[in-house]
Formats: sequence, C-alpha cells, structure tokens
Amino acid sequence: MRKIKLAKQKIAFDKSLLVLVLIFVFVGLVAVADASAPQSQNMFGDKFYLFKQQLMWAGVGIVALFVTSKISYKFWEKVATPFFFFSLILLVVVLLPGLGYKALGARRWIDTGLFSIQPSELIKIGLTMYLAKVASKGKNTLSYFVPLAVVAGLIMLQPDLGTTMVVAILGLSQIFVSGVNLLHFAGGIVAGALGVVGLILTSPYRKERLLTFLQMERDPLGSSYHIRQILLGLGSGGIFGVGLGASRQKYLFLPEASTDSIFAVIAEEVGLIGAVAIIILFGLFIYKGMVIAMRAPDTFSKVLATGIVAWIGGQAFLNIAAMVAVVPLTGIPLPFFSYGGSSLVTILIACGILLNISKFSTKEAKH
Repeated sequence: MRKIKLAKQKIAFDKSLLVLVLIFVFVGLVAVADASAPQSQNMFGDKFYLFKQQLMWAGVGIVALFVTSKISYKFWEKVATPFFFFSLILLVVVLLPGLGYKALGARRWIDTGLFSIQPSELIKIGLTMYLAKVASKGKNTLSYFVPLAVVAGLIMLQPDLGTTMVVAILGLSQIFVSGVNLLHFAGGIVAGALGVVGLILTSPYRKERLLTFLQMERDPLGSSYHIRQILLGLGSGGIFGVGLGASRQKYLFLPEASTDSIFAVIAEEVGLIGAVAIIILFGLFIYKGMVIAMRAPDTFSKVLATGIVAWIGGQAFLNIAAMVAVVPLTGIPLPFFSYGGSSLVTILIACGILLNISKFSTKEAKH
C-alpha cells in the first residue's frame, strides 16, 4: 500500500507552490520595470533597459525551473560534491585581479564577455546540496562547519557581509535538522557570532553602518542618507500607497532603488497593505517549503529542502528587516523582486529542485 501511495504522489509536484513562485516572478518583473525606470533612463537612455535584462533572465530562470523540477533530486546528490567545489573555485576566481571586477565597493562578479556571473549566488545552491549530502552520509560535525566556514570566509573577502549572513542562515538551518550534537551546534553559533562582531569592529565601513543603525539622525546627507530615504519612502506610502508607478523616491533619491531597496519603492506605491501582502506571500512560501521538507522521503531531500527554504526565507527576512530598520542595512537583494540575473536564476533553479522533492513527499516520511 505504501509503494502504491508513493507512486501516485510522484505523478505531480506541488502545483500551489509553482503558482506562488510564478506570482513572485510576475510581480517582481512589474516592480523592476517600475523601480528601475529612472535609473535606466539616466544611464542607458532607455527606461526599460534593466527591465528587458531582467525579463530575459526571468525567461531563462523559468525554463530552468521546469527543467530542474523534472530532474530527480537524487541526481543532485550524485553531483553535489563536484558542483560545490566548482562553485568554490569560482569564489576564489572572483577575488583575482583581472578575472573578478569590482562594483559598489565589492569584488563580486566575473565577466564572461556575454554576461556576468555572481559566484556568491551560485555557492548558495552548491553549499546547500553539499551539506545535504554530508547529512545523508552521517558525517561528523566538522564536516558541516568546515565547508560553511570556508565559504563564509571567501565571501567576506569580497567583502559581502549580507550574503555571508544568508549563507550562515541556510548552513546552520541544515546543520540543525541534520541532528548534530547540540553542544557542537551551539558552539558553532557562538563562534560565528563572535566572528561577525569582529568583522564589524575591524571594518570602518561596517562599523559606520552599525553606528548609523543605532543613531539614524547622525549625518543625514552622508552615512544616514540611504536609510533615511528608505524610511521617507515607507512613510510616504502610508496605508494604501501613493499609487503604482507614482513613487518619488525612485527618481534617484533612493540608492539601489531597483536592487537592495526595491521593497521601499514597492511599499511607497502600494502602501502598508501591499507590503504586508508580500510578507504574507513569503510566509506562505516558507510554510509550504517546510511542509515539503518534513514530508521528504529521505535525509538528503529533507536537508536539501530545508536549506533552500532557509536561504530564500532568510534572505527575504534580512532584506525586509533592513528596509524597516529592524537590522542594519545588509546590501542583499529581495528574492524574486530585486534586479539581478544570477540571483533570480539560481533561486528559480532551487525552487525547481524543491518542486521535484514535493513529488516524492509522503505524510509518513522516513529518514
């Protein structure tokens, strides 16, 4: 009876999750077209330039979503190790002068000639697969924390504290559900927290961001400018918003309006109600993803699904929390919404894998 039940459930993936992901992509494209228009006009003379780029990457990502949803998750267990080390090599390559290039004060991109790759996005899925494989093999605690520490260290050399925090969230979530010794797990968290504090205190730039967060009234035209413009946008939106397309902050007042700060533009235009609706959708995504993880048929798929949900959900939380001044600005994109091809494509690939795992879900998952 159990075999028959599983066979029937393999026929189709979670259609409601697919619909939710496609809604995210569609609304995200509308948001990019809107928020990026002034920047696109100013830089390229075409107000839809960045939107066209994002539309192209959305097309690539949706194709990748459907392809990966058809590939058995067991395939990723087989290629997890080489894929992880390939992603790790790219993280090293991006740091080499002449191969990686700087933008916005960080060395995060590799220019292939046809397009740019952001290795820190690729490593998220690579690390997620690798830690899931480590869990499936039942290895010791160091087998989890060493690769996580190496990845975090390489990303910090770019430097990119925001992405490091996302990697830490997804890695620690996977380690926790893998059932490692709780004392070892707690020790890893303490070590990581001390490392973050040390990185903040030893970096003038990060220390300035922390001080700005604690004292937002200081230097309104300097270090506090970004967060003040974000809060102006949120305040202007009120409950119902100023209307779709009517944002004032996106007209080059708000830094990174189409990337890290796009939630502020959305909240200004659709107000508190629209912003809360987006948060609820992310909450629904996390819920559905965790149900898939809990019902996953084996340890690898369970830990892999958990990592994907922690990655996307954790990144969304950090971005939105920074926009409403709950945490300091982290400089990370809002999943599905922010402009950026590497981020959108890798997230859609991860969602395709999650959809495939949902095909094999069972209410009586064995691990």
